[in-house]
Formats: sequence, C-alpha cells, structure tokens
Amino acid sequence: MPVKKYKATTPGRRDMSVLDYSVITRRKPEKSLVVGKKSRAGRNNQGKITVRHQGGGHKKLLRKVDFRQTDKLGVPGKVTSIEYDPNRTALLMLVTYADGDKRYHLAPEGIKVGDSVMTKEKARITPGNRVMLKHLPVGHSVFNIELERNKGGQVVRSAGTRATLVAVEKDLAQIKLPSGETRTVHKNCYATIGTVSNIDHSLIKIGKAGRSRWLGIRPSVRGKAMNPVDHPHGGGEGNQPCGLPHPKTPWGYAALGVKTRRRKKFSDASIIRRRNGSKLI
Repeated sequence: MPVKKYKATTPGRRDMSVLDYSVITRRKPEKSLVVGKKSRAGRNNQGKITVRHQGGGHKKLLRKVDFRQTDKLGVPGKVTSIEYDPNRTALLMLVTYADGDKRYHLAPEGIKVGDSVMTKEKARITPGNRVMLKHLPVGHSVFNIELERNKGGQVVRSAGTRATLVAVEKDLAQIKLPSGETRTVHKNCYATIGTVSNIDHSLIKIGKAGRSRWLGIRPSVRGKAMNPVDHPHGGGEGNQPCGLPHPKTPWGYAALGVKTRRRKKFSDASIIRRRNGSKLI
C-alpha cells in the first residue's frame, strides 16, 4: 500500500504519514470471528505493572486468526474481503470455504478479493496457498511458518516479512528468516506462499505524541531526568552523565553490552547460522 503524507498545516502534521487503505474492502469485521479484548495496560493478575509504557488507547476487538489451517485440507476457499486488524501490522483476508465456513488468514502481498486459496500437502505455487515445505521449490518466499508439526504458524507473521527456503535435506528443511538467521524445521511443516501484506508499514511516521497514545503507547522518560530514588541514572543538577561504569536499567541491571537471552536447547539445536553470520553447525 502506498504511504500518504500530509501538508505541514500544524507541527503534528509535519512529516506525519499514514497508509493509504484503499486496498481494504470491508470496514467492520465478521461478527462470528471477533471477541472482546480487555485492556491490560501492562499489568499482571495482581494489578502490578510488569511491562512499562502501556495503557490507554482506542478500544479494540480481537480477530480470531487461523494460523494453522490444516483442518481445511483440500477444501477450496475464496477471498471475500481484505481487512485491517488493529492488533497486528499485517492485513487480514476473510476466506469463505466451499463448505460455508469462514476464517481469517494473514493476507499475502498482492492478494485480491475473489482469488482462490488452498491448504494442501501439495498445491499450486501461488500466494496465499499453504503447503508442506518439502513440496516447495528452493529459493521460494514463505511466511507463517510452523516450527513444530501441527502447531500452526509461529514465525514470519509481521507486515512485509518473508523467509526463504534454502534447502531440503533428508527430514529437515532449512529456512532463512528475515533476521538473517538460518534454522531447520521438519520438512512436513506447513508454510504459506508469498510475502506478508502491508510492506510499507515500516515507512510510517507517527508524527505526534497523541497518535502514539491512540495506539496504547504511554510516554517513556529518560533515567537521567529522574531523581536518584527512581533510577540509577537520576540526580545531579541539570544535564549530568550517569556517573556509572556502564548504563543500568531502573532495577540496577546492566543495560548495554550484556546478553539477556536465555538459552533454549531446542532452539539452539535448530539454528545453523546466527543473525550475525556466525555458523553453529
């Protein structure tokens, strides 16, 4: 979708841009496929804030998106509409199957109302069809990829992203993810052909603070602008350096240059090449 820019009639309008939603064919979602969504505002079941800078924003409805699609194997579907989803960056397509059932799927780039889609072990190589990795030609673009068989798509689901099928050897398929990481998944895992829709999403400029509030994003404050009781960087007269060997989080942990990811045996065993290019296998 093209990006629409505004004239600088106000400071907030200057450099602001929005997506031209001309490809969207339906404004209200399918009633049978939505549920209410309660705003958690970054709080846990005790009411304590566990994720900062969240809260407020416009009320949203949660669309039930089918990331698996394998219970419709061999049933032809037709794209009824292309819709906006406030809970994700990608667009959704409403698919009506031959048996009358309706499902929401992630829309691939270039899909149009009236196009046919199919979930099958081996189907035509067209955007929107969902097939097993072993039946795809090497070098093809895929998204919404399963990491475990029959679990549903878990990775490559945000706007404009795509992975590349690098190789299929024995029981494993090698996938190059958008991050640059190359990893293996079982060749019988399913993936959707094409690129996720809304590829211009990364070009959007919010433009003003109020628009972030509509999205449920609350303001963030620099640590050095706080008092010593509130942050390790706080205190001092005027603009002062943090006065520490290295920056810290509000809770006293190292903020930069320290690895924070937990090791996952299953995940590491499946990685062939890291994002930084280092080879593991």
